[in-house]
Amino acid sequence: MKKTKKQIAEAAKDIKLLILDVDGVLTDGSIILDNRGNEFKAFHVRDGHGIKMLVRAGIRVAIITGRSSKVVERRAKELGIAEVYQKCYNKIEAYTQIKKKFSLKDNDIAYIGDDIVDLPLLKRVGLSFAVADSPEEVKAHASAVTKNRGGRAAAREVTDIILKAKGLWNKVIDGYLKT
Repeated sequence: MKKTKKQIAEAAKDIKLLILDVDGVLTDGSIILDNRGNEFKAFHVRDGHGIKMLVRAGIRVAIITGRSSKVVERRAKELGIAEVYQKCYNKIEAYTQIKKKFSLKDNDIAYIGDDIVDLPLLKRVGLSFAVADSPEEVKAHASAVTKNRGGRAAAREVTDIILKAKGLWNKVIDGYLKT
């Protein structure tokens, strides 16, 4: 199922939506709970910036996660992610809703996952990524594996691949150089 760099770039040209898992992808997988019932998660700033660049470039971003957390709602809002599906034990159901809502085909969608619960989406989308610290069974079903671990700028690798393949990277960089 692995694709060459050229095949990844070709598939990335068609991407109109990037779907992300949270725990293990946007975070390192740690879930910190305190005695008052508060939940803490650490997000990498470069992942967030990559997501914002995608959104600004007109590429939709969504989250599908098995857990439910106010922290995820807040982070999604900060990043401009409107499509957030939490407590999804069957991620294909949320995927199907998003796909229908935006009239997308599987090849229009990329997904980043990290564990066996992500296998159905990794196998379904047009372009799939497993983070570097995913189990081997997950890596085997992804189009590509990131160099970085989850929560350590793995999502940024993918956002950069998509922006470059779509010919949007220089426009993004020029936007920063003009400020």
